[in-house]
Amino acid sequence: MSDFKEVLTKDGSISLRSFSYQENFHSLEGALKETEVKFINPSYLKRFKKKSLNVLDICFGLGYNSASLFTHLLKQNSFLNLYALEIDKKPLEYSLGNKSFQKLWDPNILKILKSLSQNCEYSDLFFNCKILWGDARQTINNIPANIKFDLIYLDGFSPQKCPQIWSIEFLEKVAQRLNTHGYLITYSSSAAIRKTLRNFGLHIFNIKPNVIFKNLWSNGTIAIKINDVENVQDFLYFEKLSLMEEEHLLTRASIPYRDPDLNLNANDIIQKRTQEQLLSNLKTSKEWRKKWGMTKETFNSKI
Repeated sequence: MSDFKEVLTKDGSISLRSFSYQENFHSLEGALKETEVKFINPSYLKRFKKKSLNVLDICFGLGYNSASLFTHLLKQNSFLNLYALEIDKKPLEYSLGNKSFQKLWDPNILKILKSLSQNCEYSDLFFNCKILWGDARQTINNIPANIKFDLIYLDGFSPQKCPQIWSIEFLEKVAQRLNTHGYLITYSSSAAIRKTLRNFGLHIFNIKPNVIFKNLWSNGTIAIKINDVENVQDFLYFEKLSLMEEEHLLTRASIPYRDPDLNLNANDIIQKRTQEQLLSNLKTSKEWRKKWGMTKETFNSKI
């Protein structure tokens, strides 16, 4: 685990800091809290009570998102078909060996995670789960083409740290996997990501923060193929983009990450985007922040 350092978050759950990416896996507010607020709550899982659903968990990490998903679905007798993509086995191995992490979950949940770690799959009467190890840009092609997903969780390191999974080319592959009424959910409120997904014809929504502050205006993004969210009775967790957010999509921050052959390293992708931004006639992020009363120090969105 020389590549990682354990981090104790404010809700008592453990996370890791990656030295390679110079970034934590989770917010310091809480690893478990982040999973519930940014992924599980907006999923509106009761839609699938006693029904089946397909889920794609991109950047499985320590396993929080899927473990919490398993917990909620078991309570409502849902049938789950899950594919997970992850490049590094060490975070999951670490979490499974950590007593604090183990205490968070029912033994049945830990059984599933252990099977994924050791055997790359798990199956019972309710769940059929597989994890594909390797670069997600390639392993996504190993998922049968006929499978469309009701939920896609995109939870990698931030675009500035790991642009490989936020490029136009990869996001197009991801968007193509979305079911007609599916939700693509990510913690990122990046203008580049939102604009890219919108250009694919998806409807973009903001995950509401618990408390509104200028430096915390979003808990992430939901992209939906068909705009039917007005029919959701408990429309509590996400909303249409505000004027401020819409104007964010008109700045240089909305210029996408490009990885034409899905094989560039992070530095090359960042350099290509930076050069494109320098040549752009769009407003700068600084101008946008100034208009909306946000300084660089307080700006919370990852752009």
